[in-house]
Amino acid sequence: MNMTMRELSPEQREELLQTLKARFEKNMNRHPGLEWADVQAKLEANPEKLWSLHEMEETGGEPDVVGHDGKTGEYIFYDCSAESPKGRRSVCYDREALESRKEHKPKSSAVEMAAAMGIELLTEEQYRELQQLGNFDMKTSSWVITPERIRRLGGALFCDRRYDTVFVYHNGAESYYAARGFRGSLRV
Repeated sequence: MNMTMRELSPEQREELLQTLKARFEKNMNRHPGLEWADVQAKLEANPEKLWSLHEMEETGGEPDVVGHDGKTGEYIFYDCSAESPKGRRSVCYDREALESRKEHKPKSSAVEMAAAMGIELLTEEQYRELQQLGNFDMKTSSWVITPERIRRLGGALFCDRRYDTVFVYHNGAESYYAARGFRGSLRV
């Protein structure tokens, strides 16, 4: 893969499209009324977005279409893995939090990883929307975009689902845990 150009090889592109199509068809409840052919045409016209979906897939996110923006014509993808994506766990919230740790620094931060992948962390509202489509993060948790006023004070927000309820919690932004990662969104 050409990381500088953010392009997939023809084989990678075909494999990813087949994976996304199979997931799309298996989970029609996530995107009622949408057609795979329309999604695929949009993906093929946006190779950099396809590269971002590949990154989501490679880190265990299992991206799927969860909506369509009628105003912009964009399809909306979220990570739909049952638990927080395995390849994105054990990270603190952002660069500032990473730099504030004196020892035992994690490998990266959620905000930086998302930016490198070309995706965005879910907001609390998006996280709650995702939870309407199934039961996610029953054993793990996911960082979500934190309001600036909370972040300025050193905190960050994360969510999970327990007791058939979606919870929003806070933690120091520099904290990281093996069971906490982040979920992303991508508009194509």
